[in-house]
Amino acid sequence: MDTIQLSQDKRYTYADYLTWLDDKRRELINGFVHLMTPAPDRKHQQISIHLSTELNLFLRNNEACQVYSAPFDVRLPKKNKANDDDKIYTVVQPDICIICDLSKLDDRGCIGAPDLIVEILSPSTSKKDLVDKFKVYEEAGVKEYWTVNPNDENINVFVLDKKGKYQLSGMYAGDMKIIVSIFDGLEINLEHIFKQ
Repeated sequence: MDTIQLSQDKRYTYADYLTWLDDKRRELINGFVHLMTPAPDRKHQQISIHLSTELNLFLRNNEACQVYSAPFDVRLPKKNKANDDDKIYTVVQPDICIICDLSKLDDRGCIGAPDLIVEILSPSTSKKDLVDKFKVYEEAGVKEYWTVNPNDENINVFVLDKKGKYQLSGMYAGDMKIIVSIFDGLEINLEHIFKQ
């Protein structure tokens, strides 16, 4: 299928996004198109599977929360704005997300902020994940945001404070355990996440 020609200077909405029927994966951040990289490398995928497994095992008996991994569309409307497709300017595909308000789920993905989002960094996406998405997730009200660095084998965890700003709650590496702030009793051992 032919690639659709999109302007890097034009703002698009989720309604536009739904019309792009080629085989390219894209995200919209504040209306601007960001092409997704080709399939992630093997280490990225292993980390994603290990983390998803740990989260799923913990939540398997929790009917109020669900875990999703990319590709999975998360639409983030601006606060106090309509949820109409032509009013949504941000659509992302986090590596992993957890949604505990199941009313946010529909057949097209999630509309509104997930409770937790994990992004696994790569050289081509690290600026977008550490700057652009950080701001978007903070503004949307994602309670907990993790950035995973596969090369350095560490994870930074940011938790939303009462003022709606992210605070670094921990930097984890080696044999440390991440204490997940939004779930009582969930600890994730990093040795399991980064094992090859």
